[in-house]
Amino acid sequence: MDQLTIKDIPQKDFENKKVLIRVDFNVPQENKNGKISISNDLRIKASLPTIKYLIECKAKVTLVSHLGRPKGFDNDFKMDTVAKRLSELLGQKVLKLNDSVGVEVQNAVESLKPGEVCLLENIRFYKEEETNDSDFARNLAKPFDIYVNDAFGTSHRAHASTTGVSAFLSPCLSGLLLQKEVDSLNKILTNPIRPFTTILGGSKISSKIEVLKQLIPKVDTLLIGGAMAFTFIRAKEGEIGDSLYEEKCIPLIKEIDSLKEEHAVALILPEDMLCAKKEDLENGKQNKELHVYPINKIPKGYTGLDIGPESIKKFIKLISQSKTLFWNGPMGMFEDNQFMDGTKAVAEALTEATKKKSVTVVGGGDSVSAIEKLNISFDSFSHVSTGGGASIEFIEGKTLPGIACLDKKVSIKK
Repeated sequence: MDQLTIKDIPQKDFENKKVLIRVDFNVPQENKNGKISISNDLRIKASLPTIKYLIECKAKVTLVSHLGRPKGFDNDFKMDTVAKRLSELLGQKVLKLNDSVGVEVQNAVESLKPGEVCLLENIRFYKEEETNDSDFARNLAKPFDIYVNDAFGTSHRAHASTTGVSAFLSPCLSGLLLQKEVDSLNKILTNPIRPFTTILGGSKISSKIEVLKQLIPKVDTLLIGGAMAFTFIRAKEGEIGDSLYEEKCIPLIKEIDSLKEEHAVALILPEDMLCAKKEDLENGKQNKELHVYPINKIPKGYTGLDIGPESIKKFIKLISQSKTLFWNGPMGMFEDNQFMDGTKAVAEALTEATKKKSVTVVGGGDSVSAIEKLNISFDSFSHVSTGGGASIEFIEGKTLPGIACLDKKVSIKK
């Protein structure tokens, strides 16, 4: 990547320096009998290489993150459980502070010894975080010497802790996780081993139009699953019953078709869909009556909720023939086990591809949730992105403000 990373400057430059690291500890929590615990610590584990490296460099390390979407100070979103889990993973105590800015924070940071770690309180307890208030960013940066961004998942947001603090600290560096995220995505976008196949799913094609436009000139094959496939079928006047589609996006399908013809890309839609009765869905029936129909011949009263068995076979075959694979979005309504088979098949086909040395990148969001639900190890893929929205915007070619604000390798701020 073009930005300076923590390994691009001498280790001695970190010694005794107060380093602020923006991490993404927005982890899922569950409340059982009034006790809050972390249900998945992937994002905490992903940050460990950066934190451990700076500990080894004898830096005084302070971490800042958001958690959930609190409206002001909220005990349910305090960072205490995160600090406890991080302490366990690091094998040393992490001092949890009760605020993000102010005199007490400054005193605590000043008191840190080299190699010690503290964690600020949830930064989104302050509304000034999301508005990127300059005075708030200045106060946040005040106790520190160096800024490190290791939170790829929030780098598409221009918030005080992701971009604002960079105006008041120097150098501003990339952490190892951020570097890994950028390098992994850049690798498949700029120098993929062919054949390169992308699997896109999810419910709305409107959220993937720009991704499609960016990927079509780069890939050999595009597999389209999920409800977004229905908009393609409706554009060709197919019968989709009561399946979800986006009328406003139908004119864009012609543009996508022209683009794929121009670049000789195979755009593959599902052949069949697993469908349920609309009334079963509306009534919340658990064991729904299911039928498999051709995707362009779904009768009224039925809704397509997962790719069908023939589509699964075809998708698996194409995945097995690919050397580079990018997956974003489930193949169906995976939250319901009755409609999990398509997503499961894709996930398992990707793990098999990884074993055969293919490059497999999973682009965050619901794909990650599906992998977690299936209990598939993240190590079964070449890379699993910790940032859903950030990975999509990166692939769209957008500038991510949390990365753009970091120092470039060509020069360090004086």
